[in-house]
Amino acid sequence: MTNSTSTTTSRAGRREWTALGVLMLPLLLVSMDVSVLYFAIPAISADLEPSGTQQLWIFDIYAFVLAGLLMTMGSIGDRIGRRRLLLIGAAAFGTASLIAAYANSAETLIAARAVLGIGGATLMPSTMALTRTMFTDPAQRAKAIGLWSGVMTAGVALGSVMSGVLVESFWWGSVFLVNLPAMALLLVLGPVLLPESRDPAPGRFDWLSVPLSMAAVLPVIYGLKEIPSEGWHPEYVVSITVGLLFAALFVHRQRTAASPMISPALFRGHGFTPAVVLNLVSSFGMMGSAFFTMQYLQSVLGKSALEAALWALLPSVPIGMAAPLATSLVQKGVNRAYVVTAGFATAAAGYALLALAGTDSMWLVLAACGVLASGIVMVLSQMTDLAMGAAPVERAGSASSLLETGAEFGGALGMAVLGSIGTAIYRHEIPASAPAQAQETLGGALAVADRLPGRAGDALATAAREAFTSGMQGAAIAGAVLLAGAAVAASVTLRRIRVK
Repeated sequence: MTNSTSTTTSRAGRREWTALGVLMLPLLLVSMDVSVLYFAIPAISADLEPSGTQQLWIFDIYAFVLAGLLMTMGSIGDRIGRRRLLLIGAAAFGTASLIAAYANSAETLIAARAVLGIGGATLMPSTMALTRTMFTDPAQRAKAIGLWSGVMTAGVALGSVMSGVLVESFWWGSVFLVNLPAMALLLVLGPVLLPESRDPAPGRFDWLSVPLSMAAVLPVIYGLKEIPSEGWHPEYVVSITVGLLFAALFVHRQRTAASPMISPALFRGHGFTPAVVLNLVSSFGMMGSAFFTMQYLQSVLGKSALEAALWALLPSVPIGMAAPLATSLVQKGVNRAYVVTAGFATAAAGYALLALAGTDSMWLVLAACGVLASGIVMVLSQMTDLAMGAAPVERAGSASSLLETGAEFGGALGMAVLGSIGTAIYRHEIPASAPAQAQETLGGALAVADRLPGRAGDALATAAREAFTSGMQGAAIAGAVLLAGAAVAASVTLRRIRVK
């Protein structure tokens, strides 16, 4: 085993690029598992008969556990070795996938999904940290991180589509079994192709920081995820407040502990803090739009869930070119600040296009999503490269976990803020004479409209679709303003920063 703490820069060869390909498989599957139950939930409900609460936990526990443990696992990887943690996580992920596929009760499936979240929390920071240690040449590292960002973004979109195809062709457990070949391949090839790397002097592990970090992350994520659909109820506001209080305690612990989980020195790296913040903002923009687009395709345009997911793949085509383009521009001497500014401006233009959509504007909405996502991926690839280049190699796992935790916060915040704006406009626009259920959500309105006779039902459905589209337009304007502001902030903040 070797420690990747040397400052020597060497160009990666075929072995490293092959190893990167092996790393992309678990990364793709971990990101897909966020959305892979999209079409499987009805079949699971029919087979296992979970309660309403159990069904929510089946869907959400994976993302909650993953978000809560990212920082812990990043720090553990720095201490015991990123390759070792990756292989442990792959074994756990594969085993939990097998148990989930053949679960015979809701409780078993929830437990398996929780273990999948633990495995995912080990895999995500480990893949990025190993990418950082394998590619020490700045140009090659930028290309590798661009690929990492593209695969991560594509996985969420592909998860729902793959779920639909598998559930229609096989049974719901097949959405978990597809994980097994990739994890087996990683367990076989990982020890051969991947170098081991760790912090040579990590100090004693700070166990108190583990519950503090989870208590900081989970209540905030929970509150932000619930607000778009349930509104600003006191319990969600309290949840967020409690999480922020624990976040303050966690920060204090990191600043005063002899061997903190997350070293404050990371934030003194040139460009690291701006990279984390701008990465969070870009995730805000990406997930904020996702709250509306799938609902628009299904409930406004009337597409089936699988049709909507397949149409939603179209914006992925330009996404595949965005990260390589951004990397190429930077390597040709264009200041990173200008590239990131252009990425945010492009994403803001995507939101501006979305603000022009009517109730029959599928192609405009898909084009807007493509433009928006392309700009966001440009930013994500550059901010990830900037942060990982600014962080010491021995703390690559912690640096990666901070980026990914920030992305989780940003995504949840985007859905909460923009979702709340859209919901508020919807409730203002829907006729006051509409039934109470119809005034809450578009889905509720369509359900009521189906029960009303003739023109009354058609009139309510039309009014609800128009109100939802107005809400989407208002949220898109807010998103465009935010990302335009981020473009200005990036141009000012990043102009003089040079990555190592």
